[in-house]
Amino acid sequence: MKPVLVHALATLALLAAAPAALAAPATDPYQPREYVQFQHADWTKNATIYQINTRQFTPEGTFKAAAGQLPRLKELGVDILWLMPIHPIGEIKRKGSLGSPYAVRDFRAVNPELGTMADLRAFVERAHALGQRVIIDWVGNHTSWDNVLMTQHPEWYARGADGKPQPTPWFNWDDIIDLDYGKPELRRYMTDAMKF
Repeated sequence: MKPVLVHALATLALLAAAPAALAAPATDPYQPREYVQFQHADWTKNATIYQINTRQFTPEGTFKAAAGQLPRLKELGVDILWLMPIHPIGEIKRKGSLGSPYAVRDFRAVNPELGTMADLRAFVERAHALGQRVIIDWVGNHTSWDNVLMTQHPEWYARGADGKPQPTPWFNWDDIIDLDYGKPELRRYMTDAMKF
């Protein structure tokens, strides 16, 4: 037998002998699953997507002001409105005076600079009334340094060799830190936050 084939067969034998305890229970919806090929929703096919950076989209930079622009976007043929992150922005290690919307401080709140949760809902309702869909750039792989999870669940963060949370290793992204999705409790929290 060729060495590669022997190695492949040995690997398969090891996997077959792995304890059943390593397999995720089929009833736990928060455990990783085998890759499944998903079909895109029909409303996404041949749709025109328009991304909105809410705070720069209008002079007011609010959901209320953006809602006033929806008829114009509908007239342009926009089917799907893609909102950049809408959550409060972290203060610690903030980039500039505005901060990056990707440095999320709370996944269950709305950035007060953009408006209230009621304003966001009114924006979505207005879009739906015009036959448009709304999607949100929901950033779940990292948070700001002062995210509520850092206080409530610091063990949910990825750690460096020194045991401390580390900035995300991308150039000039030191205002965010990575989450550790090896923690089932974090997966549960984030799944619920996304549903919220």
